[in-house]
Amino acid sequence: MKLHMVDLKSQYTNIKADVDAAIAEVLSSTQFIGGKKVSEFSDNLATYLDCKYVIPCGNGTDALQIALMALDLEPGDEIITTPFTFVSTAEVIALLKLKPVFVDINPSTFNLDETKLEAAITSQTRCIIPVHLFGQPCHMSAIMAIAEKHNLFVVEDNAQAIGSKYQLNNDEKKMSGAIGHIGCTSFFPSKNLGAYGDAGALMTNNERLYNKIKLICNHGSSVRYYHESIGVNSRLDGIQAAILDIKLKKLDSYNKARQEAAVVYNKLLEGNNQIITPKIQANSTHVFHQYTIRIKAKRDQVAAYFKEHNIPFGIYYPVPLHLQEAYLDDEVTPQKLPISEQASAEVFSLPMHTELTIEQQTYIIDHLNKALS
Repeated sequence: MKLHMVDLKSQYTNIKADVDAAIAEVLSSTQFIGGKKVSEFSDNLATYLDCKYVIPCGNGTDALQIALMALDLEPGDEIITTPFTFVSTAEVIALLKLKPVFVDINPSTFNLDETKLEAAITSQTRCIIPVHLFGQPCHMSAIMAIAEKHNLFVVEDNAQAIGSKYQLNNDEKKMSGAIGHIGCTSFFPSKNLGAYGDAGALMTNNERLYNKIKLICNHGSSVRYYHESIGVNSRLDGIQAAILDIKLKKLDSYNKARQEAAVVYNKLLEGNNQIITPKIQANSTHVFHQYTIRIKAKRDQVAAYFKEHNIPFGIYYPVPLHLQEAYLDDEVTPQKLPISEQASAEVFSLPMHTELTIEQQTYIIDHLNKALS
């Protein structure tokens, strides 16, 4: 059986006519940078997320860097985040000469453990970056309350959870990425809302931050050749915007297909005491960017078996950030974050995408059970 970790070709086939027409429209207009399609997508995404402002940019990593640049931070300022995520989150902190401070994760959700957050705050702490990992929001009510108490910014890394919802303590439901001071997302092709190239965006409800972010994205300039601040060149192109606008209209159905596939996986794995299936918080929705299980033992054996049988899988992430060579200080003993370290030794992501069939899932789980036998 031919399997894909993400089946972008089948997804494209289902929307080919709309995508091809939208690309042709951009080519005809020659509005390759900025223009109508970028404006339309920005407005539509803001409406979808119920936030005031969306600023498209070149990619998700740029979005995180630009967000921190907009906060007027000083070298050495501390940014609290999770060690269990893709490197971009810590990378931009280090690039700006800020200091990443890692807080361990919740073993059930893989997200930053908000109960350990306050203990990590010092007089140098300026910002918290919660990462909504694998498609499920962090406990944002608690994080926002702690941030308000200590006068900290919150920048949401929403690259894996676009379309998910979180219920605040006042019972108000908000879209992930639109809760903190700034939200950041990636439209990397494999994401739930993916472009056909690199792309990203920032979200905010704060007009001052919106104006600053927009300025930074365009070389620090609001009037051509006049530069008010240090900026970068990070813009969404018209072709990617046109594609994303088509896919945005289908995002809820895409996420529903992923959720339904997760239910099937959970059912097929019932009673397997060698595996821990994903846990879903009661106050949020999970959009399953990844379907990540824990294999208590024999993970390497399962990985070798899957490779031998050409079954795709992912290990996100094999080494937590606090143990990565790039973030080790020769003068400091590596920080001990046991939950993240254990997760790195156990996580195993199965194929997850909008075109996944029950037959494919049954085949995958049958082989998983054989690999564990």
